[in-house]
Amino acid sequence: MTTQTYPFSLPPLPFAPDALEPHFDARTMSIHHDEHHRVYVERLNAALKDHPGLHGRTIENLLRNLNRIPPDIRPAVRNNGGGHLNHSLFWSLIGPPVKTAPAGPLLDALTASFGSLESFRVKFREAAAGHFASGWVFLVADARKNALEVLALPDHHCVLATHQTVLLVCDVWEHAYYLKHQQKRADYVDCWWQVANWQEASRRFGRPVEAEA
Repeated sequence: MTTQTYPFSLPPLPFAPDALEPHFDARTMSIHHDEHHRVYVERLNAALKDHPGLHGRTIENLLRNLNRIPPDIRPAVRNNGGGHLNHSLFWSLIGPPVKTAPAGPLLDALTASFGSLESFRVKFREAAAGHFASGWVFLVADARKNALEVLALPDHHCVLATHQTVLLVCDVWEHAYYLKHQQKRADYVDCWWQVANWQEASRRFGRPVEAEA
């Protein structure tokens, strides 16, 4: 993801659309990925098309340097680029439900930062279920604080600080859950726990943050 430049492409789902049943239904997964995410990529490419000076930049570089983006395309890059980046993370940090839980260094860090795994789950669930309007909720590792944090960001805002690594992410836009859960976001968040990819979260926790100017 970090090396891809214009034209950006829709990453394939790393699992079949029905692989997360019964927690995430296949129809929602197909619409979410094939329609919503695809449109963000297409609109991002359309915004960048006539600006060749931006074509060699990664999505992280573009979003970290929005002040260098021409004002006429800045909102499109911010909104669609953010949607592209966050969704790409989202697909990689969920997966077919398996009986796994954090262990080892990641579990130790969760306990140190939140008191216990259950306390972390409560904090994350409250942030996701109670988030106002559309947005994203992240578990991040903050290298400067040597701690884990839960961040709730609006719209398609992204975690872009070079000292923060995203470990888990929950999409709380209505298109992620409305077909199955209607307005009951808390039910969706409970289902999200069943497909959270702890193996990938543990791998990312052990990987140094990739800084980019």
